Amino acid sequence: MSRRGKSRFEVVLSCLALSLIGCSGEDASGVEEPLASADNALCAAPRLERVALSTGVTLSYLVQGNPHGKPVIFIHGYTDSHRSFDLNLPRFPRSFRSYALDLRGHGDSDKPACCYEQGDFAADVVAFMDALGLESASIVGHSMGSFVAHRVAVDHPERVDGLVLIGSAPTVALNAVALDFKAVVDTLVDPIDPEFVLAFQSSTFFRPIPEEFLATAVEESLKVPASVWHQALDGLLADDHSAALPGIDAPTLILFGDEDVFFTAAEQAALDAAIPDSTLVVYPGTGHGTHVELPQAVTREIARFLR
Repeated sequence: MSRRGKSRFEVVLSCLALSLIGCSGEDASGVEEPLASADNALCAAPRLERVALSTGVTLSYLVQGNPHGKPVIFIHGYTDSHRSFDLNLPRFPRSFRSYALDLRGHGDSDKPACCYEQGDFAADVVAFMDALGLESASIVGHSMGSFVAHRVAVDHPERVDGLVLIGSAPTVALNAVALDFKAVVDTLVDPIDPEFVLAFQSSTFFRPIPEEFLATAVEESLKVPASVWHQALDGLLADDHSAALPGIDAPTLILFGDEDVFFTAAEQAALDAAIPDSTLVVYPGTGHGTHVELPQAVTREIARFLR
């Protein structure tokens, strides 16, 4: 019997075959080429999944790329979600296997009543790797996600192949901007005022960004209960593992916008000095959301570094 299209079973078989040779090609310069076929596109296309972890929470995440490619885990910042990387993942080579998480309490992941310290988030990342059978992975973290990322690298160096820290620092403890922000966050109750969230999200960018992206960022932050706003910020301020940073084995890329409202150039220099195998890249005239403000340049830098 003739059919105009392939069955789901045939598509799965095609994806398995393509996974052995890679889901997408790249030219000699390392630039991603268009996907070669419909089957290839099905393999590499992003999709949303959920996974129950041994830590007791179920996380939502986006996955894309070659099932046998180098795994890369993207971790968003405070009150964000995997949508923080909306301008990056479409540009990221499909030769990687990319996972963009919604941390506990964020996005569409579970929102338990407690446990939002950096150690809790880091334990979820390791449990995520265990659940998906990833012995190790590279980790890309922005802002709060960067502290979770280097906490994973400190606690489980054997699980981290490479590290990319965007809008980071050695620690948030005693950070004056964060302490001032905490005084405001402590007053938040549900439902959180969308105008407050808009002002917060807007403050993190120096360059103009797409209005649609900002609207999505506000929508995602509004999914986060006030109790998680409180606990996650308290956790950031409480956890200072900066003394352990020299124990990080993974090659590390530090990306910093020199108009960052939260962290300083001096903190970037300290982070660079603390991590043995690190490279610092500074983007002039760019804010805390470096990957959003310069998505093409930053995505290219990350892909080049992780190859």
